[in-house]
Amino acid sequence: MSRLEVERSALPHANSVLSSEAPLFIVFNGASGTGDKQQIQAGIAAVLRDAGRQHEFFFVDRPDNISASVQKAIDHAEKFDGAIVVAGGDGTINAAAELVLPTRRPFGLLPQGTFNYTCRTHGIPLDSIEAAKALLRAHIKPIQVGRVNDRIFLVNASLGLYPKLLEDREAFKQQYGRKRSIAFVSGLVTMTQYRSRLELEIQHDGEREWVRTPTLFVGNNALQLEQVGLPEADDVRHRQLAAVIVKPVSAVAMLGLALRGAMGKLHDAENVRDFAFASMHVRRANRSNHRQLKVATDGEICWMKPELHFRVDPQALMLMAPMKPEAPK
Repeated sequence: MSRLEVERSALPHANSVLSSEAPLFIVFNGASGTGDKQQIQAGIAAVLRDAGRQHEFFFVDRPDNISASVQKAIDHAEKFDGAIVVAGGDGTINAAAELVLPTRRPFGLLPQGTFNYTCRTHGIPLDSIEAAKALLRAHIKPIQVGRVNDRIFLVNASLGLYPKLLEDREAFKQQYGRKRSIAFVSGLVTMTQYRSRLELEIQHDGEREWVRTPTLFVGNNALQLEQVGLPEADDVRHRQLAAVIVKPVSAVAMLGLALRGAMGKLHDAENVRDFAFASMHVRRANRSNHRQLKVATDGEICWMKPELHFRVDPQALMLMAPMKPEAPK
């Protein structure tokens, strides 16, 4: 599609139905998930073509090309009053959302990753073809965005053990394949070998405390919190984030906590403390804040210099969510 002749109109507001005339600019990450990417892309294109929906693909074959492709999609969407759509996993979605958020343009998702928490939380089908069909009848749903310093997160952000789990999981997947079973085995190996501890000074909601922990986890996804059995899922739905702090424990005890989480019973674990917050500042307890901390946001790892400021972003992401079927009369 070299040219789109679409009249510009006002940006859609919350809970409005996206115009069927709005073109879709799709950033397709060929490195996310499994399956024949050309076949998947062709299937998505067929759905949109059969519906007469104008669209254009921006194919990404390397992670370092994601931002440039997303920016091209944004430029086209702003010029032709369209929507940006991302086909990829949670990390790809995060990278795209970072750029799309300030534009307030409609943001659609076609899941391609391993866990797809953002899609599952908002009722987006995990099958690419069904997700493409859902885009055709989407409405605009503002969703909460978490932020730590200058990086956003839709699912979670973390320090310590969790970033290490992600690094090892990626290494295992590259060697053995992108399957949930591989991620599970990788997690077991990491937890039995991890020995590091973080000494942190934490301030939240007017309180200050010092903690020693193998990991600090901040959640922004109600589904993920529900699955491990944490009551803060309801708080996340009401403009707050959820913090989880694990006490220093043995490798065996850590595996026990992982099992509790898998069974949805983490809420009554004696070695876990969890709480909801609106704003939280994190520093190294020994004041050596020149040393950076490894931080994971939606599966992507970076280094940040403390102090870290976790909070809900004042701006919501304008998600293209499936229309709910009408109740029978």
